[in-house]
This record gives sequence, structure tokens and C-alpha cells, in this order.
Amino acid sequence: MTSAHGGRPGSVLFVCRQNAVRSPMAAELARHYFPHSLYARSAGVVHGEADPFAVSVMQELGLDISKHHPRTLEELADTSFDLVVTLAPEAHHRALEMARTEAFDVEYWPTPDPSVTSGARNQILDAYRAVRDGLGARIKARFAE
Repeated sequence: MTSAHGGRPGSVLFVCRQNAVRSPMAAELARHYFPHSLYARSAGVVHGEADPFAVSVMQELGLDISKHHPRTLEELADTSFDLVVTLAPEAHHRALEMARTEAFDVEYWPTPDPSVTSGARNQILDAYRAVRDGLGARIKARFAE
């Protein structure tokens, strides 16, 4: 689906459940890959806490999300985005509700939640890296001009 504003959107909001892992990683990757042509932000459906594993795997790429403070959709000052990309089922349902009264397109990118991964630290980090790399590839493909 392309933006109602034609072609590639100029602004995107990434939404996941707690705005702690998937959506802040996606927003930071979008800002990194398209720094001058895409306004990217993130939010969640419910309150979450910052996630140190997300910070670690982003630092591996030289990206710093350590100062990210998870926020909910209600805490957003601005909801005038061209596109809302949802990364979790509950986020998708909320975005579709919002789209009834707001003028933005919604895309659902089902993305696993790496925070439910158990095991050794390396196994957990690998799950976060897989999400990071999957989001990065999808963002590059979706927003390339």
C-alpha cells in the first residue's frame, strides 16, 4: 500500500505493544537510513520500560536508543503521520481504530517480540538482532525512492 499522499510517505509512526523494543528500533533505523527524507517516530499501546537488549543490539550498528523513553499513543503530541506501521497485533487493532478519524494509511508488519526469548544471553541477543535486521531490511525496501 502506498501513502494517500502519493509514493513514499514523508512521515511514519511505528507502533508496537510497549514501545520498548520493536517500534523504537524501527524508528531509529528509519531515521538512520533516510535522515533527510523521512520523519520517523514510535509509540506503544501500553506503557513499557526501556529494554537494555534493544539498546545493545542497536549500539552494534552505532545507533543510540539509550535515551528512548517508551510512550503510548495517547502521549503523542502529534498524530498527523502519512503512514502508521504496526508491528504487533494489538498495535494494529488500535491503529485501525485511529484511522477511522485520522488521515493516515496503516500497514501491518508482523514482527516477533524478542523480549519473550529465554536462554543464554547470546541466544537472547540473537533474537533481538534478528528483529533488528528484519526491520532494517523491510524499512530499506519500503522507503527506498
